[in-house]
Parts: sequence; C-alpha cells; structure tokens
Amino acid sequence: MNKDYMKNFFGLCLLIITTILFCTSCVSNKEMTYVQGVDSLFAAPKGIAKDYGLIIQPDDQLAISVSSKDKELIEPFNNGTVINSGASGGSYGSQANLQSGMTYFYVNKEGTIDFPILGRIKVKGLTIDQVSQEIQKQIRASYITDAMVTTKIMSFKITVLGDVANPGTQSYTGQRLTMLEAIGRAGDLNNTAVRKNVLIVREENGKRVTYRVDLTNPESVFGSPAYYMQQNDLIYVESNKAVKVKGSTSYTYLTVSGTLVSMAASVISLIIALNK
Repeated sequence: MNKDYMKNFFGLCLLIITTILFCTSCVSNKEMTYVQGVDSLFAAPKGIAKDYGLIIQPDDQLAISVSSKDKELIEPFNNGTVINSGASGGSYGSQANLQSGMTYFYVNKEGTIDFPILGRIKVKGLTIDQVSQEIQKQIRASYITDAMVTTKIMSFKITVLGDVANPGTQSYTGQRLTMLEAIGRAGDLNNTAVRKNVLIVREENGKRVTYRVDLTNPESVFGSPAYYMQQNDLIYVESNKAVKVKGSTSYTYLTVSGTLVSMAASVISLIIALNK
C-alpha cells in the first residue's frame, strides 16, 4: 500500500472524527441551556401574573376552618366530619383528622362537599378563595356575622415521566408550583433529554388538553398556560433520537461501523509508524 495514500487516508479519518465531535459539542451545549436570553427578555422588569390559584377538582382534599370571636357559635361548623369521595351524594360522616380547627372534606365526583349546617356546596371549578368567600357569605347571612372562613387544598399530585433523573408521582403542598420547580423536584432532565419539546397533559373541564414547551426559550416557558401546575398534571420529557434508536438494527450498524473505522485508523497509524 502506498505510504502517502495511507497518510492521507489516516488524516481524513482524523478530520472527520474531529469535525463530528466538534459539531456534536456545539449542538449539545446550545440545546441543553434553559431559558436562553432571559436576561434580555426581562431587562425591563415585568409584572408576574398571579393566576396560579389552584382550581378545585373532584377527589381534592380540602381543609376548611371557620373562626369567630364566639367559639361556641362556630362549633357546629367545625364538627370534624369528612365527606367520603367515593359516595355519589349525601353526607357520609367519619372521624376527621381535626387539627388546629380545620375540618377535612373530600370533593366527590360531582364536585360538591356536604358542609355542616349549610348542606351541599358545589366547589368544583372554584379557587380556594372563592370557596372561602361563598361559605363565609352563607354563614354570615344566617348565623355568625363575624365569621371568617379559611380554605386550603391539602396536597396535589404531579407526575413527571420520561428522561428525568427521578421520574414518578409526587405530592406537593401549597398553592403555587411552577413547571420548572416540578422538573427540579424530579431531579432535573438528563443530558439525553429533549428540552425543546416538553409535553404537559392537563385535565380541564372534564377534557384532556396538551401543551408543548421549549425549555430553552423563556417566552415559551413563562408564557405557557401550563407554567403554573394544576392537580394531576403530567409532564413528559422525550429522549433525543440517539437514545431512541439505541438497540435498533440501525443503531447497532452505526456503532459497529464507527468501531471498525476507529480500528482501521489505528492499524494504519501503526503501519505508518513501522514503515518509517
């Protein structure tokens, strides 16, 4: 074999491998950076939307407390009964975990709770503030003029699946959880994850809707209707194409081919060294 030919062939192999590695590095860095350009987008401070209040849905667990200067008057409203979410209607009392004056209620499949004295109240589709206002209005109108009502959703579930460090379902407390926080609690995306096409599946008004978010684009992230999480949201993160085809015939062929090219380059390098 001509020595010059072997040198040229070996040099070409090195050039191809170096170019591929360089291009892969450039693409990888660009596609792995979150909210690129966010400093420019918010160079002038912008107001934060406060539409993150959770909307109450069936199977939610509510903690409702009624307070007043006269503790004896509020006792009937804080009687420690829980509404069984599996029932189709009516009041099915059981002992609640009464804590700090809170009484717990499960929202049934019709979206209602049976509140002491007041009876059945529809809470589905309302925020916790709206529920508090409605119950407070009814109590003040007929029973206790200084009644104050507080409502909390005790926890809500978010499921994060796909190419993340710790996929699974987790429960959260509080009323405000962002998409980025949910992903962070799942251990963040793996290096092989696709950050430009994250899927969020949500239940709205008895229907499932989907949203797509590009985590590298701040406008896509902060402007998404799914930026603030709701109960039972599902976040799914895809793996990149290289991982998707892993184990396939094409992937195996490419892997073997790359190995053979690498071995051939090593052999040629050795031959050149021996012929010097």
